[in-house]
Amino acid sequence: MSTRITDVASRLMQRDRKKLTEIEKRFIRRLAERGLVSANVNEEFEEHLTFGQRVADKLSTFGGSWPFIFLFGMVLCGWMILNSFIFPRAFSREGFDPYPYILLNLGLSCLAALQAPIIMMSQNRQAAKDRIQAEQDYQVNLKSEFEISRLHEKVDSMQALYQAELKALEERQTLLLEEILALLVEKEEKTQ
Repeated sequence: MSTRITDVASRLMQRDRKKLTEIEKRFIRRLAERGLVSANVNEEFEEHLTFGQRVADKLSTFGGSWPFIFLFGMVLCGWMILNSFIFPRAFSREGFDPYPYILLNLGLSCLAALQAPIIMMSQNRQAAKDRIQAEQDYQVNLKSEFEISRLHEKVDSMQALYQAELKALEERQTLLLEEILALLVEKEEKTQ
């Protein structure tokens, strides 16, 4: 066994089983089962979302997009135009929500009060997803390190076997050369 595998294995085995992190325990179980360590975290994470979490993510995605900004800007401009120019003529001198647009400000405050927690919920889920992804990356890195160590071990054993075969071949060639040399010496002695 190569020293790299021995080091990794002994490091994990020397630690008390209770001191192993949950990630390391899962890695050891999957390694023992020869199962895959990598998985699609996005699919696994999406499967466990509730309806409210999905809606919050969609709202958060839309609330942080250019279409929302343009749509919101158009609604604000429309509200101001309607209440400054069109409604004063239709209803009375002041209009429905005259300048300084107190009703609009109330609506904007309510929207901000609702939008902030929705965005925070989405960010918290994204942080949880990132933690899961980091754990997944750690497991994949552990398995990669282990597999690379195993490959090094195999290459080292193949190289040792190859060197042993080469040494045996060299000894055989040396014996053959000695026999040929002995035959040549014998032949030369006979001819003299």
